Amino acid sequence: MAAALKSEIRSALINRKANACPMAVRVAWHSSGTFDKSDSSGGSNGGTMRFEPEITDDANAGLSIIQDMLLRVKKEHPEISYGDIWTLAGAQAVEFLGGPKVPHTICRTDRTSGVPENGRLPDASQGAAHLRDVFYRMGFNDQEIVALSGAHTLGRCHLARSGYDGPWTTKPLNFDNEYFVNLLNRTWRKSSRTGPNGPMQYEDAETSTLMMLPTDIALRDDPAFRPHVERYARDEQVFFDEFASAFAKLLALGTPPAGCPAAAAAKTSTSSTSSSAHSADHSAEFREQAMHGSLAKVTELAPKADVQSIEVGSGRTALHKAAFWGHDHLMDLLLNTLKVNTDVQDYNGDTALHDAARFGHAGVVKHLVDARANTQAKNREGQTPLDVAIEYAKPKVIAVLRGGSGIIPSKL
Repeated sequence: MAAALKSEIRSALINRKANACPMAVRVAWHSSGTFDKSDSSGGSNGGTMRFEPEITDDANAGLSIIQDMLLRVKKEHPEISYGDIWTLAGAQAVEFLGGPKVPHTICRTDRTSGVPENGRLPDASQGAAHLRDVFYRMGFNDQEIVALSGAHTLGRCHLARSGYDGPWTTKPLNFDNEYFVNLLNRTWRKSSRTGPNGPMQYEDAETSTLMMLPTDIALRDDPAFRPHVERYARDEQVFFDEFASAFAKLLALGTPPAGCPAAAAAKTSTSSTSSSAHSADHSAEFREQAMHGSLAKVTELAPKADVQSIEVGSGRTALHKAAFWGHDHLMDLLLNTLKVNTDVQDYNGDTALHDAARFGHAGVVKHLVDARANTQAKNREGQTPLDVAIEYAKPKVIAVLRGGSGIIPSKL
């Protein structure tokens, strides 16, 4: 079963719709990082992020998407708990993107209600003292704090979710030590990218394209944290070994004793990484920025791009990508100003409406229905958007679609 499960997780995370590995690392991290060693509450056992109050924590904004992406894995393996699937997906996502193998044990059970209160996860606007408060509560030391922070080598912040904006590295889908190299070797200055009322973040003076959070800069400036930053910037293999051990420990917090990876924290090896060259094509960049939800960038690129362009291989448009990730703040521009075709079907026969319905993005669904998107389009599985919403138990979407189910397609 192990090989099949790994293959199913990989297909759920990496496909022609998206590469969601960074978000898988985040859901594994956040579902585990609520642990308090003083009373053994919180942690990854139970899959409690499905419930209030945990699901409402601002730090978990957007993570329902990755939970839904992994739902098919859960349906194929009902005997495996949500907590096991989320943490295993996070561990394997690191490996999928070229990082070390992270020890993981299937041992968690599903609970039926939430436990930890909000506010247990790190606040990116804080400094070194806050990091120690949060991580010491879980049982980590300074070296492990820095190692775990290296997960920022993956992915990026999204303005629409966290209030922060931008990637930490030039290769956000490669797991490597660039985060630490950038932290030490680039010049970081305060940035206005988040707007006049947004939180403070930093940008690199060299290109103004990369970012760091206040908690990242704290690692560089704190005299106890910095030596570990320097070690990891200097030796990627050391970072890989120590990250794998610390991340395995994090994922096991709150689990039964069998889930403790301490005995299994053997040395791990790096696997090769590769990245495709970034395309300068405006249409490709337009689709990319729609995926990230950057209204400013999408607006800027629109006159230079073919806004109706379709991604080779996946058959997906900018509207697909924005709908998939729930960027309802892009809908007015894409649908009403740019008139992007609502009914393009991708390689799986999914329209943007299918994608929005699957992940419960009721606001996006309402915009698409108002734009007269075809609510009766069927994907390769023979499902309409309403069928998808019912399968994934999205009551708000179901209500919108049932109210607009008689809409006649505007594009044939």
